Amino acid sequence: MLSKQLLRSSRVASRRLIQTPQTQRVSSPFSSIASQSRIQPTISSNFTRRWQSTDAQKTESTPAEGDAKTGASTPAPEDALKQEVEKQKKEITELKDKYLRSVADYRNLQDRTARDNANARQFAIQKFATDLLDSIDNLDRALTSVPEAALGKSSSSTTSNTSSADPNVAASSKSTSPAEPNQDLLNLYNGLKMTDQILMQILEKHGLKRFDPLEGSGRKFDPNLDEATFFTKVEGKQDGDVFYTQSKGYTLNGRVIRASKVGVVKNS
Repeated sequence: MLSKQLLRSSRVASRRLIQTPQTQRVSSPFSSIASQSRIQPTISSNFTRRWQSTDAQKTESTPAEGDAKTGASTPAPEDALKQEVEKQKKEITELKDKYLRSVADYRNLQDRTARDNANARQFAIQKFATDLLDSIDNLDRALTSVPEAALGKSSSSTTSNTSSADPNVAASSKSTSPAEPNQDLLNLYNGLKMTDQILMQILEKHGLKRFDPLEGSGRKFDPNLDEATFFTKVEGKQDGDVFYTQSKGYTLNGRVIRASKVGVVKNS
């Protein structure tokens, strides 16, 4: 009987123990040890997680420190502003220099264009005048080829026409008294003389002028105006004097378009 009661009570106790929740169970000394064994992994895992979290904080704080270091190396806002101002001043100086150079080039172009236009107006007839000089020379030769005796003019026995195109013309003009002039020849001469004067007046209006080195009292040889065709000895004259004009010279608005061809004295 006793054994049956003990068996029955043990069954009832086991059933109650099974039916009661785990939280309501009475902890035994052995259960505390088991619980501590279950808690220990959680503590270690929490400690590990906290150690990892501190490393992450350190690594996260490292870029901030790097930014602070790089920020110290970057220039301050004032220095950057000064550099920008200096750059703008340099650009302004370069642009001003380019502008002044452009203005100077444009003014030089204007002056050169105006000068070229003026020269074109002044020397537009240069080719025409050059082609006309041969006809003028022939007219001048026709006038100088007529002896003064044929025109009824007296001439001394020692005087010669040194401005003639032919130096031998002077030999045929020697006379002691004027001869009877030929009226037809005189009329022809006067007509040619008048034509020559009118022609030169028209040409002078356009800037073309004729010059003779023997006009007046004569002058020295000028290489800018004369062309020496020959040299010879002449008594009573100095070296470099012009004693004979083969052809007269012409200038167009101050520019020599044809030099005069002359004979020059060379005694030495």
